[in-house]
Amino acid sequence: MELSKIKSVFFIGIGGIGMSALARYFKFIGKNVAGYDRTATQLTDELKEAGIDIHFEDNLELVNEVYKDKETTLVVVTPAIPSTHTEWNYFIDNGFDIRKRSEVLGLITKDTYCFAVAGTHGKTTTTSILGHLLFQAGVDVTAFVGGVVENYQTNLIGSGKTVTVVEADEFDRSFLRLYPDTTCITSTEADHLDIFGTAEEMLVAFQDFANKIEDKTKFFKTEQVDLNGIKVGFGEDCTYRIENISIDNGWYVFDIITPNERIEGVRFGLPGRHNLSNALVAFAMAYNYGIDAKVLVDGLGSFKGVRRRFSYKIRRDDLIYIDDYAHHPTEIRAVSQAVHELYSNKKIVAVFQPHLYSRTRDFMSEFATALSTFDHVVLLDIYPARELPIEGVTSGALLDQMTSADKVVLQKEELLPYLKASKAELVLTIGAGDLGEMVEDIKKGLE
Repeated sequence: MELSKIKSVFFIGIGGIGMSALARYFKFIGKNVAGYDRTATQLTDELKEAGIDIHFEDNLELVNEVYKDKETTLVVVTPAIPSTHTEWNYFIDNGFDIRKRSEVLGLITKDTYCFAVAGTHGKTTTTSILGHLLFQAGVDVTAFVGGVVENYQTNLIGSGKTVTVVEADEFDRSFLRLYPDTTCITSTEADHLDIFGTAEEMLVAFQDFANKIEDKTKFFKTEQVDLNGIKVGFGEDCTYRIENISIDNGWYVFDIITPNERIEGVRFGLPGRHNLSNALVAFAMAYNYGIDAKVLVDGLGSFKGVRRRFSYKIRRDDLIYIDDYAHHPTEIRAVSQAVHELYSNKKIVAVFQPHLYSRTRDFMSEFATALSTFDHVVLLDIYPARELPIEGVTSGALLDQMTSADKVVLQKEELLPYLKASKAELVLTIGAGDLGEMVEDIKKGLE
């Protein structure tokens, strides 16, 4: 497939965070863009405002005729779409070129200098920071981000044609379809075991991804990743490391040690040591590419964060509301560390919606341990996404393993009255399901 010959792009599952970035990209370069999704969300509303036609009923009559020419139309589909989907089957039966998001990203990155950010945790934030640093440095870059970057209020940074920054997603080994020139791996902890089967098989996939870079001076990895590459972190043996960390009015202030110099007084505004690590990885990749250190330091200081990544929704003296996408035990522990570091004297109520029955089953005890770092916890029912229920895997079963002093399972409609009555000084919502669609209502209710 040659993208230059494509006039129209139709997305099945256009509302996904990764799919929507591709939709924005194709719209920007002048293609006809439309799509289907199951429900309207804030993301689909934003796409429609950008002039992209979206419908929410699986009905072939709602697909404009311009997208029914198989010679000029590319169809991009998400793995979450059921095999019975009418529109998808129309495109299959009529011989259209149908690609997964990762395949299309691969085609786009093939003819650019590609930075690929992989890892079971941290890749969205790291991709966002890296895209921001390169864009602020004047690089001819387009960054495809798995989250909405607060600086730009979009998940597509820049409009460059020579450099790309992409999230390298390990799910169904998608990252192996990319053509990277500089890569990093932020974490290789077990996840997606419904796909990989075992943690060992997942590690094999990450090794295969790392092997796509022959020049190991272009492969960066954190201290936790046991692969050969440029080590980035806090230890003395790290090629790029952070030292002398202090907190100044909610900002981290620290020094960065590079192979060439010490850079003092760097400021970064995202809470949590995990975010310091993400920032350092992005800095190292851009520094290695040749960007001046002062420009990068300015970029770190101006980065505002990613929507649903420790996003402050309310920030008053008497009430704080933070929302985060964390959906793995390690991510929950990282959020907990950041919250307790900044607000150890406040009553914190954490609300968690588990994501996927299989993930909840595979990490039940780890979730229980991570959530038990909070004294007050609300669990919502498991968000199924692409899965059917698994017997015995429920939020109630998770609750039974937790040791929090105050813990409860609630239905969505019970949540806001509970939070209002809780006298919480800090409310934290975490999870990757449709809890994110409730955030604005929770904010308004608490205010």
